[in-house]
Amino acid sequence: MTSGAPAPELRGRRTARAILDRMVADVRAGQGRALLIRGEAGVGKSALLDDLAGRAGGFKIARVAGVEAEMELAFAGLHQVCGSMLPLRDRLPGPQREALAVAFGYSAGSPPDRFLVGVAVLSLLAVVSEDRPLLCVIDDAQWLDQTSALALTFVARRLLAERIGVVFAVREPADGPQWRGLPALRLGGLTDDDARALLDSVVPGRLDEQVRDRLVAETRGNPLALLELPRGLTAAELAGGFGSPDVRPLASQIERTFAQRAGSLPPPTRKVLLTAAADPVGDVRLLLRAITGLGVPMSAVAPAEAAGLIEVGSRVRFRHPLVRTAIYREASPAERRDVHRALAAATDPAADPDRRAWHRAHAAADADEDVATDLVSSADRAQRRGGLAAAAEFLRRATELTPDPATRATRALAAADAELRSGAFEIALKLLVVADEGPADELHRARVNLMRAQIAFASGADPAASRLLLGAAKRLEPLDVDLARDAYRDAMGAARLATGSGLAEVARAVLAAPKPVRYRPGDLLLDSLAVVQTDGYPAGVPAMRAAVRAFRAEETSTKGDQPWLWLAAITAARLWDDENWSTLTARHVRVARGVGDLSSLPLTLNSQVVVHLFAGERAAAAALVAEIQAIGDATGAALAPYGAVASAAWHGDEAVAVPLIEASLADAVARGESAGVTVAHWARSVLMNGLARYRDAVPAARAAVGYPVESGLVYWSMSELVESAARSGRTDLAADTHERLAAIAGASGTDWALGVLARAGALLVTGAAADSLYRQAIEHLGRTRIRMELARAHLVYGEWLRRENRRQEARGQLRNAHDMFTAAGADAFASRARRELMATGESVAQRATRASDTLTVQEAHIAGLAGDGLTNAEIGAQLFLSPHTVEWHLRKVFTKLSISSRRQLRRS
Repeated sequence: MTSGAPAPELRGRRTARAILDRMVADVRAGQGRALLIRGEAGVGKSALLDDLAGRAGGFKIARVAGVEAEMELAFAGLHQVCGSMLPLRDRLPGPQREALAVAFGYSAGSPPDRFLVGVAVLSLLAVVSEDRPLLCVIDDAQWLDQTSALALTFVARRLLAERIGVVFAVREPADGPQWRGLPALRLGGLTDDDARALLDSVVPGRLDEQVRDRLVAETRGNPLALLELPRGLTAAELAGGFGSPDVRPLASQIERTFAQRAGSLPPPTRKVLLTAAADPVGDVRLLLRAITGLGVPMSAVAPAEAAGLIEVGSRVRFRHPLVRTAIYREASPAERRDVHRALAAATDPAADPDRRAWHRAHAAADADEDVATDLVSSADRAQRRGGLAAAAEFLRRATELTPDPATRATRALAAADAELRSGAFEIALKLLVVADEGPADELHRARVNLMRAQIAFASGADPAASRLLLGAAKRLEPLDVDLARDAYRDAMGAARLATGSGLAEVARAVLAAPKPVRYRPGDLLLDSLAVVQTDGYPAGVPAMRAAVRAFRAEETSTKGDQPWLWLAAITAARLWDDENWSTLTARHVRVARGVGDLSSLPLTLNSQVVVHLFAGERAAAAALVAEIQAIGDATGAALAPYGAVASAAWHGDEAVAVPLIEASLADAVARGESAGVTVAHWARSVLMNGLARYRDAVPAARAAVGYPVESGLVYWSMSELVESAARSGRTDLAADTHERLAAIAGASGTDWALGVLARAGALLVTGAAADSLYRQAIEHLGRTRIRMELARAHLVYGEWLRRENRRQEARGQLRNAHDMFTAAGADAFASRARRELMATGESVAQRATRASDTLTVQEAHIAGLAGDGLTNAEIGAQLFLSPHTVEWHLRKVFTKLSISSRRQLRRS
């Protein structure tokens, strides 16, 4: 990291420089900023970055340039940014410190989640910026390796109250998802006047005016083209334009001029240039060792420096990335292999085994098992660091270099698996063709078949994914029972997402399949869900209950258990088992947090939101909704807002809830996701019942009841339908639904189920029978943590008592309901209770506005975590913010609440 000297004025870039100056001023003042500079090759992005670095006085500068040849090396770009900062990682929270250590190969461990690495980098940069502001300048960012690009753009999106600036320069077109949403500056060509002046400065006094105008027009004001293209023209062409027009793309024309200039240099100099182009590290000592091995003296670089193609100082730098690509592309395959062989020999196998293996792979002309073995080892290291894309590329190249057909097929299958997990579905399918070609046993071919089905499911491209997974599972039965059952689990999941199509067929196959020698809790769960599909809910309850107990008894869980743990938690909900639902959901959250798995964490956080909502803990639910949103913002992933939808429905603000419900429903329908459709319909029925608009609640509840999903939502929707139908005069519909609910609740037998059943039944009868059922509902639900269902029992009982003219008793029930709903933030239901109380003659004051009501959702979340005793670093780690940003939010909280210390937050 260095601080550059002042740079000369750039021609025609006044506006761009002003934008960057404002950014630097903001960062200096403690407001983190990020900027994406876009433009075609040669338009001046690198020059603008050089100018920025030179004029950022007092800043620490971290420079990095993406290189096309390094795109397969995991964390290569990130190492350039953070390499010198890593001694400071001891100041980071434990999980972040460990994630960086594993990512950069300093220690062994489970692959860190890519976004956990991102938040660790954010924290590390924040530590570095404490002494003086930090500016990260990333040129040719389109060539960063995938893991580095994701981590650095993650950081760029999370800057707020840090003295950190991050500037990316990308070559057009660059439309990857990692760049979307970043503030952008598009750098175009120079104006005609500036372009002519620049051109005149290169070829003064001998440029024909018509030729000048043609060059300005054809280059579209591209500065590098204006500087370089005239060098390839003869005096006659410059004087009169008597030459053949070049119709190649501008970048190709510029590369051609660089290649021509390099081609005129002595052969030893061209060898040095090619060696430097083949290895983008920029290490002068490595270059010296490599060219020494090629028999070329270091003095051979001087003509290239004199030609302005390369600079050799503390690092090796090409004048422009197009110089590197021009030199490398012009070389013959044999010449490239020679320099890669020399670079491999010059690379320390202990210090940098992966780069050495990569050079050896490029040096290989034919199959070579020794090189392939090295690449497999590199893939293992990349996977341990979480570099799936790098591991996939190492394994793909290892497959190509493997001479033995059987070993090649095995490696192709491993490469396909890595490509699948990194999202490269088309490449994975091509590798499966290779995996299927060699001699292999039946288990290998069955795994190939399974992976094809998994690709169909993961890509969403094949509606028959469930059938394909089912076929793969059956094929695996005699070969690997545990793998077959995992495939059956996935087949059941695929069938469920496809609106339940094929669930019964999968269930029958599960029950007919061979049983494992050692039953895992997941095996019990899979069998129980199959029994429910084939024999009905009551028949499946004992098996489901045994499976949930088995998961509850497992005190520890790992990342590999998460698919099963998720199913176990929603099975507990389906059983109306509130304690195990809460316990298993919380455990799933702990496991996902512990391993930093942001792919599964939002899913289970959405479930935990509903757990808190049913318990009347709206503040905790709102905090989780904010965290889910933070994950979405940080990862750029479009997450289904099920928790937010449920929270909005219970809160009862129609203006907020209805648009959210409708958007969620449309999205779920488009994806063919029955669970999402059910959530939306159930939420709407809750909202409308809370607003006492029972006729509007009926169609929503009926729609929710009609979807076959593996959760409690269908059963919870039955109680919504009974209430709305009974209150809107549709007694037959209410009675029929109650009968269905009775079969489910009776089989469950929990206090939650029996309480909801009694409350629903009371709505359908009169007199002493109704009174008895209301009391039973309150008694049952009072023994659960499902406070909202208890509050609703008090509400409907109070409403009934008022109509029975038992006003004094009604007031007690309605007051309980009003107080519980108000505390839980269920405003629509609270208003309903308030209206009933007023009808009994009791006055009810509106809730006074509290200072905490002025906090944003994120501020309230941060305040809650601080009140629980978490440090700024711990809060930042959970919410993907830097400690500085957490402190900035807390200062705003203190001001709004008129407090001065964290100790007061718990009381606020």
